[in-house]
Amino acid sequence: MSYGIKAYRSVGVKDDLAVADPHRVIQLLMQGALENMAKAKGAIERKDFAGKAQTLAKAIAIISSLQGSLDMDAGGELSDNLFSLYDFMLNHLTIASRDLDIEKIDDVISLMVTIKSAWDQISVADREKGYSLQGQRDQQMVVGI
Repeated sequence: MSYGIKAYRSVGVKDDLAVADPHRVIQLLMQGALENMAKAKGAIERKDFAGKAQTLAKAIAIISSLQGSLDMDAGGELSDNLFSLYDFMLNHLTIASRDLDIEKIDDVISLMVTIKSAWDQISVADREKGYSLQGQRDQQMVVGI
C-alpha cells in the first residue's frame, strides 16, 4: 500500500474517532483487532515473524483495551462473560504467536466477529438509553448518592 493511501486511512480513522460516540469507538476497536489478526495470519504464512509479532501485539493491545473498558459494576453477567471471552482471546493469541498457530487466530477471529455482529445490531434507541443510564449513574457518583 502506498504511503499516501496509508496516510489517508490513518487520518480517516482518527477523524472517525474524534467524532465517534462510545458505541462507534468499540466498533472501531473490534474492527482494528480483526484487521490486525488477519494481517498476522498473512505474516505467519509469509514467515514474516516481525510482522506477526507487530500485528498480534496490536490485536492483543486492542482486546486488552476492550476488556479494560467493561463496566463490571453495571454490566452484570454480560460484562463477566465478555471479560472471560476477552481473557480467552488474549491467551489464545499469545499461544498462537508462540506456536505460529493460524487456527488459534481463526478461533479468536470467529469469536470477535460474533461479538462485533451483536454489537453492530444494538439499535440507536438502545444506545441512547444506555448513554442516559450511564449519565444518571455518573451524576449520582458525583453527588455521592
